[in-house]
Amino acid sequence: MAVKIRLSRKGTKKRPYYHIVIADSRSARDGKYIEQIGHYNPTHVPADIDVNSEKALAWLAKGAQPTDTVRKILSYKGVMFKKHLMRGVTKGALTQDQADSKFQEWWVKHEESLTTHKEKHKKSQKDHLKEKEEAEVKKRADKEEAMAKQREEGLKAAEEAAKKEADEAAAAASETTASETTASTETAEPTETTESTETPQ
Repeated sequence: MAVKIRLSRKGTKKRPYYHIVIADSRSARDGKYIEQIGHYNPTHVPADIDVNSEKALAWLAKGAQPTDTVRKILSYKGVMFKKHLMRGVTKGALTQDQADSKFQEWWVKHEESLTTHKEKHKKSQKDHLKEKEEAEVKKRADKEEAMAKQREEGLKAAEEAAKKEADEAAAAASETTASETTASTETAEPTETTESTETPQ
């Protein structure tokens, strides 16, 4: 029976998490498994990984083959490096103390690297939030400026319209006055002619 160390998907759509399981290679991805040795949540930054290293090493020693993703996870948690050291101990290239010392050195560096990564991520998040807030403030300021400009243009247009209306009213009144004056003049002239004609009789 070919045994695989692989992921079994759980969670909901777009929010997955995985169990790290030992399973028969012929079984379905999310089907039956022999044993669960950890879990993996890629939605967290950095990813949330928990692996039982002793069980993983035991199954690797029995010949279980990890999938590519699980191999990366095991390497991240130091399991593959530990397996490499244990092989050296088995062959006599290293003592157990030397292997433990080398693994401890690697683990300290790994933890430092992980802490640095977390700090960079936090800083990146803060910078992103700051940029977002600044962009929102600028957007609001631009909107208020545009609205103020629009109001100013509206008032100016209203003033011009009122002035134009007043000018048109004044022109109309002037024309009316002129027409009335002309009409009264034309009416007065025939009366004077009649009077001058009737006087000699």
